[in-house]
Parts: sequence; C-alpha cells; structure tokens
Amino acid sequence: MCAKILVVDDEQTLVDLLTSNLEREGYEVISANDGLTALDLADRQKPDLILLDWMMPEPNGLEVCKQLRLKTKVPIIMLTAKSEEIDKILGLEMGADDYITKPFSPREVQARVRAQLRRGSYLEKDSSSEENVLKIGDLEIDKSAYQIRRNGVDVNLTFREFQLVLFLAENAGQVFSREALLQHVWGYEYFGDVRTVDVTVRRTREKLEPDQTNYRHILTKRGVGYYFEKGQ
Repeated sequence: MCAKILVVDDEQTLVDLLTSNLEREGYEVISANDGLTALDLADRQKPDLILLDWMMPEPNGLEVCKQLRLKTKVPIIMLTAKSEEIDKILGLEMGADDYITKPFSPREVQARVRAQLRRGSYLEKDSSSEENVLKIGDLEIDKSAYQIRRNGVDVNLTFREFQLVLFLAENAGQVFSREALLQHVWGYEYFGDVRTVDVTVRRTREKLEPDQTNYRHILTKRGVGYYFEKGQ
C-alpha cells in the first residue's frame, strides 16, 4: 500500500504543487488549508506523514503540532518561512520531527518525505523478526508497537524520539556524534543545525529519565556525542 500524506497549508497554490509532486511519486495525498480541518483529517484519515505549515489560521501550525502529539506519533515535517534558529528549535520543541524552510524545492520535500517513511519501513520490517522487544536495563523497546516501557510503564515518545532511543540502544556502548545521529536517525545527509539532535535528546530525556540530575540511559561523551551505556 502507498503511504498517505496529509499536506496542510493556507496557500492553495503551494498545496496543489506539493500534492502534484507527491502524487507523481506514488503517494496518496489529502490536504487541508487550516488547523481545525487538519486535526479532523489527521484523526479520521490516519496519515503516515504530515507536512504542516507553521503560519496558518485556526489554529497555527505549532498549536496543531502540539495537539497532534497528544494523539499520534506520526512523523511531522514543519513547513516554515521562519529561518531564525530559535523558531526552528521551537518547532522541534512542539514535537515536530523535521522542518523545511520556505522557499524550498519539490525535490527537497520529496527527499525528506522519503527519508522519514524509509525509517518507518525499516522499523516495520525489523519488527517482524522473532525478537520484537529489546530489553536494556529498566527499558523494554517494543519495535512492533513503536512503544517504550520503563519498569512496565509506557513512555510517550514521538516517532523521532522512539527512533533515537532504538538506534542508540541497538548500538549500546558506541558513541555517535551529532552529525552521525542526523545521518542514521534522521535518515539523510542533513545540512541543518546540529542542535536538532540536542533538542531531541533533551526532550527524550525529559520523558525517559526518572532522575534529571543523573541520566541512566542517553549519556553524553563530552566533546564527542551521545550513547547508551552498554549493560545498562
């Protein structure tokens, strides 16, 4: 089955352009021009990925992203005319998995979409193996359910946060630079700010770590990057 993508933007011309290009790639595309319609479609249509405009009415993209994260882990790519670093970080803080700054080329959008969906396909394929649950310390990582439990209690992570934890846990003991994590977890050669990794790590730690003063899972190797301690 082809992936279903929800395109949300108040500029109909841009929606039409994205729809045309994505449909040529073989995706099923549904669209909305405002936040309320987007929330309704996301709830009823269950898209595999959402392209979400930041600046739009009723409500804006950040609020839509925040509300979506209460219900779904589906990958969200923010479309934004805001190029300041603080604005991009704010989008990630609200739960977005990625962002694309306007103006952008259709090829860039297609590459980002393919990368997000490819990571999802990898997890689905991997979850069909006999060992669906990876146990490491007090964590159980259920690959088939995209769910992590700590001491038997569900931890509510986004799709990207789940990917980050799974990758580090599967490579426990190995330290990865921010650039390496962008390539392996985000799924493409990333030319944006490496602070994307730092924000995602911080958000994940806030949910995953019981003691914010003494991390037990995602650890930092000063000056190098992040890792899961082997044997945790």
